[in-house]
Amino acid sequence: MSAPVLLVIAHGSRDPRHAATVHALVRRVRSLRPDVRVETGFLDFNVPSVQGVLESLETEGVRDVVALPLLLTRAFHAKADIPAVLADAPPRLRIRQAEVLGPSPLLLSALERRLHEAGLTPADKSSTGVVLASAGSSDPEAIAVIAEIAREWRHTGWCAVRPAFASASLPRTEDAVRELRELGCARVAVAPYVLAPGFLPDRIARGAAGADVLADVLGPSPEVARVLLERYEAARVPVLAAVGA
Repeated sequence: MSAPVLLVIAHGSRDPRHAATVHALVRRVRSLRPDVRVETGFLDFNVPSVQGVLESLETEGVRDVVALPLLLTRAFHAKADIPAVLADAPPRLRIRQAEVLGPSPLLLSALERRLHEAGLTPADKSSTGVVLASAGSSDPEAIAVIAEIAREWRHTGWCAVRPAFASASLPRTEDAVRELRELGCARVAVAPYVLAPGFLPDRIARGAAGADVLADVLGPSPEVARVLLERYEAARVPVLAAVGA
């Protein structure tokens, strides 16, 4: 029996860097699991659309799909938008929605990778304050998750870690940078907890003007690709069980 198709569902953006980064991540996932067919669909702005991919898969005779939200927290898109799109899928498709990517220890590893690529060394850790800068959400569950990640990350040896949000919630990145300066951290780094470039990551970058280090977005890092496959494997078991029932 063939493995279910992995459909990576991205938000989409008018910024061409967004789709390019999503496709780069998907290529890395394919390289790690050449036995799994991986497709990409977008909720908005980019093509192919999620609905279009699902219809094409059904036409080809595909029956089992794991739909994976390319999201770091369970906010509105994961709870409402994506289930609504999947509910309109061709009825012959058996679809299981995987969990969002975060939180995960692998994502913390990806954040640290980006900070090291930006110039920090392990020796800098205890004297560096980090702003964990996310896109932001009006969903209290998503905000609470970001705050908890910051608390956990602090215990790995950083001088301090503060959450910040580019929209919907406070504090903003620049406010968190200022707080870490006032706290006495020798240097301040901003780690964008976002997957791809775009409007809100650009806002994070502007807010990081007063920091010493600005890391890149998570993008197609190997750790993110591994999280995708972990979520896929966790979701495909119920799909295969249902097929065999």
